[in-house]
Amino acid sequence: MPHTLNPDHDLLAVIWFAIEALFLIFYVVLDGFDLGIGVLSLFMRKDVRPQLMMSSISTVWDANESWLVVLGGTLFGAFPLVYALLLRALYIPAIVMLFGFIFRGVSFEYWELARRKSVWLWAFGMGSVAVAVSQGYLLGGLLGGMTVIHGHFRGGLFAWFTGFATLVALGVVIGYVLLGATYLIMKTEAQVQAALFPVARATAIALFVIAVLITILTPLRYEWAARRWLTFPDILAFGLLPLIASLSFWRLFKALSLGRTYAPFAWTLGIFLSSFLGLGLTIYPYIVPNTYTIYAAATGSGTLIFMLTVVGFFIPIMIAYNAYLYVTFRGKTGIGGY
Repeated sequence: MPHTLNPDHDLLAVIWFAIEALFLIFYVVLDGFDLGIGVLSLFMRKDVRPQLMMSSISTVWDANESWLVVLGGTLFGAFPLVYALLLRALYIPAIVMLFGFIFRGVSFEYWELARRKSVWLWAFGMGSVAVAVSQGYLLGGLLGGMTVIHGHFRGGLFAWFTGFATLVALGVVIGYVLLGATYLIMKTEAQVQAALFPVARATAIALFVIAVLITILTPLRYEWAARRWLTFPDILAFGLLPLIASLSFWRLFKALSLGRTYAPFAWTLGIFLSSFLGLGLTIYPYIVPNTYTIYAAATGSGTLIFMLTVVGFFIPIMIAYNAYLYVTFRGKTGIGGY
């Protein structure tokens, strides 16, 4: 896209790109572990585990999802061109994600009061799977690039459904399960906690394998990524990030083998954060890879300044509220609540 040099507008575009990345990190980390717990609920059905798993997120899961609303709203305001393009190109996974959220919300509320809890537990788990898979395809479809002619998407209805996007979706699901398992290790004890260590270890191994495959396939499949990764001096940064992720994986395996309680979740966060940093650096200065730069896609400077003022006021409140929830309901989870 042609770009007219405007330093003030360009700076605002970069600031909003960083803000959107921050919102995405908040959402994935916070909602990621309760989506992972939802997926795990389909497989851990013995003793009191489902009750403990649901209770562990009962006070925070809806607040976690609020970051997705903030992300979508600010993306629409700051980068409306991208918002419209993504909904057009990735309509099916976006709709599946929304229906998954509906399933999760309804089933969680009914699960609290239902006599046959297994039905609603299954619905909650399937809704979690739908959300996680669709988010993986959203990411895979975005990375795969889009056919845009004169500002309009010209690809097919299922252009997002590729082998690479499927691998990314699988990685997202497994990553969420790892977040959920390590979070539950912090929140449970005794036999329930002991049963989660092998689950976390197995998902960590699977995630490591998928991460290696994606790292190898991305520059082979996409020339724009190869240029970004393999040219000097960028190659220095992109060579460092896999080392940081590998160190986080190694420390995660060690923490799990030693039976640590809090370290596995911390090192899992390290894996996710290094991955997000790599993703952001890879696509920058594009917001849609090889299609739209953040400068060309950003709305007018006046709107960006107004949104920055409003968001700058409300976001610290949201962060404080989330922090208050986690501090208030810290500690181990008991059946039926805290």
